[in-house]
Amino acid sequence: MSDKFKIRAPRVAILMASYNGTQYIKQQIESILKQSDVEVHLFISVDLSTDDTYEICCKYEQKHQNVTVLNYGDSFGNAAKNFYRLIRDVNFSDYDFVALSDQDDYWEPIKLCHAVKIIKNYVFDAYSSDVIAVWSDGREKLIKKSKDQKEFDCFFEGAGPGCSYVFRGQALQEFKDFLINKWRRVNLIESHDWLIYAFFRSKNMPWHIDIKVLMRYRQHETNQFGANFGLKAYIKRLKMIYSGWYRSEVEKIYNVIGTPKELKTYNLIGVQSSQVFSLEKRFLIRNFYQLRRRNRDVFLLLFILLIGLF
Repeated sequence: MSDKFKIRAPRVAILMASYNGTQYIKQQIESILKQSDVEVHLFISVDLSTDDTYEICCKYEQKHQNVTVLNYGDSFGNAAKNFYRLIRDVNFSDYDFVALSDQDDYWEPIKLCHAVKIIKNYVFDAYSSDVIAVWSDGREKLIKKSKDQKEFDCFFEGAGPGCSYVFRGQALQEFKDFLINKWRRVNLIESHDWLIYAFFRSKNMPWHIDIKVLMRYRQHETNQFGANFGLKAYIKRLKMIYSGWYRSEVEKIYNVIGTPKELKTYNLIGVQSSQVFSLEKRFLIRNFYQLRRRNRDVFLLLFILLIGLF
């Protein structure tokens, strides 16, 4: 087939936030560069580190034209601020799709082309998926986020790990404009993946959470949040609720986005339902089943509402 009639592979910009990632970052970069049936360009923002993460990334930049390392030297303090910097500073207007990446995971070769196919075939604006959590001792466990979306879940949880997120380029540009406009307030929000999901849903931009697992989500002591498994993880999250962090994060996301007139949920068939949303306590209790996707989380949140911890 002549070049004139050759179909161009989708171009995907990948935004990777990194910090002290020497141990795993090479494996993740290699898995990104080996993605099939797409043209990738990896943009890396390295938070001020105490190891040689920046030097490793620069070596990849020297060897590969499709790797760009952003200016180095700033200390962001958390992954969210690093991702906000990436979304603000990277010009992805010429890319068909944009994906987020952690520094320490591993992507299957078809991860991106599968996400792109789902977005294109079903006319979604964003995609995320279930992932497999892996530990250094060999343990593995499915993190299932693909329960049916609820009417108001976006204000109480994200769509899964941000490292599984893939967007239409034009759709993420809308979030970028919002981010720049609300820069100071957005940077107070510690859960970038949760905020992005809430923004898309509040704008009624269709989002699909996929059952297909195409990445390994590495777990270790330096994960900012990580997988919600085991007694330590539950105790940590209960402390976050008791301290008021969870309520504060909900309020910050809700207030920075503004009150949407209605929220719609989407599946592979189309629009399911819509309703006006409020953070007023009686409204939340009355609609408790629409606040989280997983039943266990639904009733835990109801309990927290009833006893006044939220």
